[in-house]
Amino acid sequence: MGKNNRSPWSWVPTLYFAQGIPYVIVMTVSVIMYKRLGISNADIALYTSWLYLPWVIKPLWSPVVDLLKTKRWWIVIMQLLVGAGLAGVALTIPAPGFFKYTLAFFWLLAFSSATHDIAADGFYMLALDEHKQALFIGIRSTFYRIAMITGQGLLIILAGFFETSTGLPPVEFSVHARPDLPARIDVPEFRQTDGNDELTFILTANELQVSTQKVEPEIIDSLKRWAAQQNLANGFVIPEVKESKKEESGWWTNHISGPLKTQLKNLFGRDQTVETSLHPGNVALVGLRLSAAPEPDQEVILNTGFRRGDESISLVVGERIVMNRSNWNKTAWLVVQLDPKLQGASAAWFEGRSGKIPLAWSLTFVILTVLFLIFFVYHRFILPRPATDKPAVQENNEGLFQEFFITFKSFFRKKNIGSALAFLLLFRLGESQLVKLASPFMLDAREAGGLGLTTGDVGLIYGTIGILALTLGGILGGWVASRNGLKYWIWPMALAMNLPNLMYVYLSYATPQSMWLISASVAVEQFGYGFGFTAYMLYMIYFAAGSHKTAHYAICTGLMALGMMIPGMISGWIQEIVGYQNFFIWVLICTIPGFIVIKFLKIDPQFGIKKAERGNGQ
Repeated sequence: MGKNNRSPWSWVPTLYFAQGIPYVIVMTVSVIMYKRLGISNADIALYTSWLYLPWVIKPLWSPVVDLLKTKRWWIVIMQLLVGAGLAGVALTIPAPGFFKYTLAFFWLLAFSSATHDIAADGFYMLALDEHKQALFIGIRSTFYRIAMITGQGLLIILAGFFETSTGLPPVEFSVHARPDLPARIDVPEFRQTDGNDELTFILTANELQVSTQKVEPEIIDSLKRWAAQQNLANGFVIPEVKESKKEESGWWTNHISGPLKTQLKNLFGRDQTVETSLHPGNVALVGLRLSAAPEPDQEVILNTGFRRGDESISLVVGERIVMNRSNWNKTAWLVVQLDPKLQGASAAWFEGRSGKIPLAWSLTFVILTVLFLIFFVYHRFILPRPATDKPAVQENNEGLFQEFFITFKSFFRKKNIGSALAFLLLFRLGESQLVKLASPFMLDAREAGGLGLTTGDVGLIYGTIGILALTLGGILGGWVASRNGLKYWIWPMALAMNLPNLMYVYLSYATPQSMWLISASVAVEQFGYGFGFTAYMLYMIYFAAGSHKTAHYAICTGLMALGMMIPGMISGWIQEIVGYQNFFIWVLICTIPGFIVIKFLKIDPQFGIKKAERGNGQ
């Protein structure tokens, strides 16, 4: 098979898997790694949030990818740079001042990954005809999601394996929630044990029994504070410096949003907000010590976290404990807490690892470096070489500056730009608000208008059932669009994306307790979203077509992000005013502009249909 006729199956899955991995590393894995390495929450939140910037502003340099070199060249070079960034992180983790050095390499990763996104999306449009673009749109999304799951799951498991294999035997304990126990909390003590020369961890108990009956909130809060203060006083944790900021109401709040909020509350009735934190879930404490004194210069760091079971049982104090010669025989405290909505019997298992954490994460990033070197070599030879994949500016780069601005200007001079912009910004107007409040609606107490589910319930519904339905909807959407084209399917896909929002209106009024019914409702909504989003992605490909399709597609993705960001920012404010029932009705009303603008779109009826079928009268 020639280089230009290779099956898309040989490169589309690997290309979009490679596109997703660096994104999830920068946005998710970096946070977990820094937490393991002892960076404060304040610093993690501040510095890693800025790493999202390259994806926000990537349309600004997308013309460079379009004007210089081929998209194929940009893909393989960016994969090489991603590998270099991963190697840089691996090498600097053990170094003094690792935080600033690893951040620098994460910035390299972020910009390389964002540029890779631009080139990969452009190459996808150049290397595949319209029919195959439509057919593989669901496949590429699926492998991108697989990359997300790999980063959030397998990579963390891999790092945990290295931690376990390079340190003391892991700490393991289970927590059992029981409704039959009386509402009380005990502070455990260590039982007298024989001396143990082997360095290991000892616990007050390996199995905790926690009552689901409510205990006075003051008692729970005081015990959590006491445990945290004990850990701090004995040097098990490093205190975080927090800046106190006085909240001040600005002109907007005083003159616009405040009065508007009051009027809307008066219009839609009573405020449904309920302070659920007044009824916290019960807690249990477990004490931790070392069995023997470590070496004078040895520091034993224990990172403890959820392993399996019900995620409604969580560790709230003692995630990271630092032990040394001065505090090895003192008690470090770990506190677990039940979700306040957990009523029945349940259980969760926790594990603490104390390996050489910098080494464990360095090894993880070394493996990722090797993976991207493999991607680099594989795509260097496997990616096809479409004849249309040419730089818009010749090698002498004459007129580059002028062409850079012409690229932007040409986008906004496209035919039907008005209706296209309206579609990109409004098609997901309802969904952009729903997605922000769906999980809070599931978690909020029934007194507040929510469904009162536990954290574990929501994780199961969205993390498994929802993802499966979303993926199946995306794959089916790509398959049907490749048979009859985008124009034929855009209305059914718009209906599929928006009408299932009715499920949330039903849930907010009926507030069912059946997990099957709630899960089925979410599955219908997620399947419809996956199916309908196919139309959105295909329209971006269709509208970006032309002499600068790579840059124009990147601009479309920027507008897509804008269309999600702005409505999402105000969705919580609206819900707090009108309550969940009226909010979900508002979401349905917000779908109307998306339907209206479809009527004004100009789409080639043949776009997405296999060319061989076009000659048969289709």
